[in-house]
Amino acid sequence: MAEAGGTLRPRRLLMAAAALAGSCGHPPRPAAVGPATAPTPPPSTAAVTSPPTEAPAPVPTTVAPTSPPASAATGLPPGALNPDVNQATIGSTICVPGWTATVRPPEAYTDALKRRQMAERHLPGSPADYEEDHLVPLELGGATRDPANLWPEPRSGPPPVASDKDGAENRLRRSVCAGATTLDRARALIRDPAQWHV
Repeated sequence: MAEAGGTLRPRRLLMAAAALAGSCGHPPRPAAVGPATAPTPPPSTAAVTSPPTEAPAPVPTTVAPTSPPASAATGLPPGALNPDVNQATIGSTICVPGWTATVRPPEAYTDALKRRQMAERHLPGSPADYEEDHLVPLELGGATRDPANLWPEPRSGPPPVASDKDGAENRLRRSVCAGATTLDRARALIRDPAQWHV
């Protein structure tokens, strides 16, 4: 359960807390302060004869829209966003022709990252077989240099491949700039490979 650096994933921590809190039906006891004392045995549950009158409240979970879980099937990264791009700024950012060229990372950076990610993922072939792609594209305000938004996308083979996603990126940007869809909706759609062929 411990992650690198000794921290816990928030979702696992919430699940563990919910399991502990719901396991006995009693509020947690405060920790003893002072010298160590013998643990107090839990109260007997044999005397409980009636079921609870209402279902326990669900444990709230929060999934940040900028960090969806990576798809195990496709090896997609979680994605990350450019904080300068939001619905209020699209008229001065993604909807300005040529804007992506002003924020695109240099090829030297993406080539080095592609080689590193290929090695980490044990991908076959050569770097020429992959395009280092932004999951949330620059056209929709994706983070430019964040490795959580970049991945070695195959140029050929079974879907998803680079050409599948390129058309969806352009279609969704046009839709956002025309006001037909929101930026948040377009970003959600581009993260789903099933939407790349629509």
